[in-house]
Amino acid sequence: MTTPPPKLRTGWTTGACATAAAKAAVGALLGGTFPAQVTITLPKGQTPRFAVAETTTGPGWAEAAVVKDAGDDPDVTHLATIRSRVAKAAPGSGVRFHAGAGVGTITRPGLPLPPGEPAINPVPRQMIETVLREASKAHGRAADFEVTISVDNGAELARQTWNPRLGIEGGLSILGTTGIVRPFSCSAWIASIHRGIDVARASGLPHVIAATGATSEATARALYGLPETACLDMGDFTGGLLKYMRQHPIPHLTLAGGIGKLTKLAQGAMDLHSGRSQVDFARLAELAGPQAERVAEANTALEALEIAGPPLAEAVAARAARVAASVLRDAPIAVEVLVTNRQGTIVGRHPFPA
Repeated sequence: MTTPPPKLRTGWTTGACATAAAKAAVGALLGGTFPAQVTITLPKGQTPRFAVAETTTGPGWAEAAVVKDAGDDPDVTHLATIRSRVAKAAPGSGVRFHAGAGVGTITRPGLPLPPGEPAINPVPRQMIETVLREASKAHGRAADFEVTISVDNGAELARQTWNPRLGIEGGLSILGTTGIVRPFSCSAWIASIHRGIDVARASGLPHVIAATGATSEATARALYGLPETACLDMGDFTGGLLKYMRQHPIPHLTLAGGIGKLTKLAQGAMDLHSGRSQVDFARLAELAGPQAERVAEANTALEALEIAGPPLAEAVAARAARVAASVLRDAPIAVEVLVTNRQGTIVGRHPFPA
């Protein structure tokens, strides 16, 4: 009898943690004491409780910190310390947000907020404003505050994200649309793909590269001499890329990757992760011509490529391009597919339509 896999824990976004920290800070600022824990309401009604890890105060301000728990999601900000400092502001000024240490600033158009704004996304801003208004109402005053969000070691963590490529400089983004991180949904990665497409469109780029990894991206970028903003770190999430591009088209799309991942795309997989899709060697053998029998017995797609050579990679590229076009439907996007080896050499190519 097969043992069912353990249930994975959900976690909390940086936006939810910043909201909880802001609630603790404003409570101390207006009420004089920090709570040990705070409960917030997420956009879909959930009411998680957060422990307050650190507190400090100064003239006219209070600051609280929450340690992020991303659950079982492989998130670079798991266990990061998120700090919210809330300071009293001039009457009538409302709530204004600032990027503290470790939080980035937006420098390019195409993101949900304009250049010059701190990278604190709209939903976290709304959540924070809500807790500030509630606290202000309870104390009979207007919600006029300066809010500074910071993340310990955020600048270093941001180097492991898409932020530098998207034009978010100096640190992380404070993210979250639901407040919840679902394990292995990799929603943050897919959201970054979407933002990359938005930035490319806002920059007027007619051609983007979506690659499964750094080697294939470098090969495609060198082929065309495209800027970094034209490169989308697709990873395994072909479906997330293609479905968003269908609604937000860019005229030319180059898909680049190794033989294994592009074989899975050619077979119709939209998630190319090894744990969620596998190469079907019987189907791959159908593309292998005289070497079909040997390819059917291969252990890996790379071995199959060694057996059948570039003609197999060409066939995989053509089939992958057809699958991508079927997802894009009638969107005005021309698709090219490049298959690269581990050294970055193009071993198969289905070019843009003439």
